[in-house]
Order: sequence, then C-alpha cells, then structure tokens
Amino acid sequence: MLNRRFFCIFTMAGVLISGPAAAQESGSGSAPPLPAVGYVAASEKDVTPQVSFVGRMEAVQRVDLRARITGFLEEQAVADGAVVSKGDLLFVIEQPPFAARVQEADANLEAAKAQQENARVQWERAQQLVKRGNISQATVDERRADFLVAKASVSQSEAALESAGITYSYTEIRSPIDGQIGRSSVKVGNLVSPETGVLATVVKKDPVYVTFNVSEKALLQFRRSERQDQVGDGDSLSRLELRLRLSDQTVYERVGSLDFADVQVNTGTDTVALRGTFPNSDGLLLDGQYVLVAVQSKAPQSALVVPRAAVAVDQRGSFVLLVGDGNTVEQRVIKLGDQFGSDVTVREGLKPGDRVIVNGMLKVRPGMKVNASAAEPKASRP
Repeated sequence: MLNRRFFCIFTMAGVLISGPAAAQESGSGSAPPLPAVGYVAASEKDVTPQVSFVGRMEAVQRVDLRARITGFLEEQAVADGAVVSKGDLLFVIEQPPFAARVQEADANLEAAKAQQENARVQWERAQQLVKRGNISQATVDERRADFLVAKASVSQSEAALESAGITYSYTEIRSPIDGQIGRSSVKVGNLVSPETGVLATVVKKDPVYVTFNVSEKALLQFRRSERQDQVGDGDSLSRLELRLRLSDQTVYERVGSLDFADVQVNTGTDTVALRGTFPNSDGLLLDGQYVLVAVQSKAPQSALVVPRAAVAVDQRGSFVLLVGDGNTVEQRVIKLGDQFGSDVTVREGLKPGDRVIVNGMLKVRPGMKVNASAAEPKASRP
C-alpha cells in the first residue's frame, strides 16, 4: 500500500516536471512570421529638374520724383497709391512767383524788339544819308553796330523768356511713366526744394523683374545642359523658365523667363547676376519683395526616379534597400540626381523595375527574407 502511494506521487511529479518542457518542445517547431515590407518599382518618368535661388523683385521702371525749384507745395493732385499715366499732374508748387518771372521776361523781350526795330531804322536812314554826304561812314558803322547789339539783346531776351518758361514748368510735377505712385513724403503747405529729397516714387508694376545670383558653376551647368538639346543659334538661357515661391509658400501661377545674364563674375562672391521677367497684371509682385526663384528647363527630361523617403545614407554614401530574388533584402549604393517634389532621380545604381523598399525599412536588414507587397503610390508634393 505504501509502495503504490509512493509510485503515484512520483508519477504525478514526473508529469508536472515533464509537462512544460514537452509543451515548449512541441512549440519550437513553428517558424515566426516574415517581416512585412512595402516596395515601389523604380521607373522612368518625365521630370523637370529645377534649382532654387533667393531673389528680389525689381520694378522695370522706377522714378523718384523731386522738386527742381524752391517753393511751397500748393497741391497734391492724386492720392497716395493711385494708378497714374504718363503726363498726369501729380504735384503743384506755388506758381505766382514763377508766372511773374515769365511775364517780366516777356516784357523785356518786347522792349528788346522795339529797340531792335529802332536801331534798324536808324541804320537804314544812315545808309541813305551817307550817299548824299550828310553824315560820315563812321556814323553809318555806329548805326550798324547799334542794330547788331539790339538784335543780340532780342536773342538774349528770348532765351530769358524760354528759361523762365522752363522754370515755371517745374511748378507742375507730372508722371514720367505709366505706373503707381507711392506715399508722399511731404504734405501740402510745406516748403520744398531740390534738397528736400524724394517727394514720392512712381513704379511700373507690369511687367516686373526678378534678380538673383548664381554660382559660376551653376551657370555653366545651365548653359551646357540646355545646349545639348538646342537647335540652331540662340542663347541657351532662353530655353529655361522661372517659377516663384512667395513668402507664404505658395507658387506664383505665372511663368517667367530669363532675359539677362551679367557679362562678368563678381570676384568677391564668385557669382553671376541673372535677371528674369514676370507678368504682373494683378500687382501681386512688389518692388523689393524677396522670393525663391526656381530655374528649370521648359522641356521635361526622362529620368529614373524613386521616392526620396526610401533613400538612406551611411559612410559609403546614399543607398536603398531592395526586394531581390526570393524576397531577400539587398542593399544597393546609388548616386542621386536632382530632387523634385517627393521623388529624387537616380543616376547610377538602379535599373527600371528594381523593387525599392519604402515601408518597413527599419525592421529589416540585408540578407533577410521578407513578406513583400507593392506599396500604395503617393502623390508627388512640390
């Protein structure tokens, strides 16, 4: 009886000891699931590579209005910010003093003409008298000299009248261009003179320039890349187009074109000044405004692209992880080209159709087996 009870206790203990071990041994036969990754196939697309630079908007025409005479400002004919046309009256400086000078000059001219007429008559009479021997030839010569002096006085008076008229015209300041006037720096009633400075500025707003500096290397790349597709003569820079990104990160809807490249390099910065032209009928672009200028080719180019989120960097450079044969992860070193939106071009290291991992990169390493599936394509962001 004692032996049977001891056997039962021993048997139960054996079951308790061997049970967990047996269960663990039976579970080791099932392999863990493969890590899931998403991939996209490298493909060739038509892209428009671009390079961005900081630029500043500049008015095509900008005129500072200044007083050319001294006097009290009598009138501001247009409001600040008004759109004006060439020849429109903008400011009036007190006119009576200058009008009086014109009248004085006109009166002096009439007196000079009267003296000239009297001198002419005296000279002609002297010519008749000398023929009859009533006066000497010396007297005739004096009459002739008096006439010439009177004639010169008339010319002098005419010049004085013209000068007075020009000075009088300075009392009216008119717009030399079509544009928009800025804020006046002097109010009506104040004394103005040439030393006063700028009264206001008139700016032509459409079209408008954008100026920016590029490195000498970048300019060479622009010209060489465009000349590869250039047919016939012409400046290769004209085949580039410009885009603007404004301070609120929006893209200006109109496209600009390059119209000028400086003829020399700034030796202090090793840069070259470029200038482009943009239409600005809505007046959104302002003189002096900072913008981001994107220079790009007008014609799209075919290039192999991958999402830039799939690219990593180590000591060897840029690389991507691929889904290779047998769904095995491979690491591939690549050389990148230009970025555009959420994609980047690949110059070397990939071929069309290579499956580039975009989801699950952090949980895999080269040589691992993976459960690969195509990832949902994402729209390219600018």
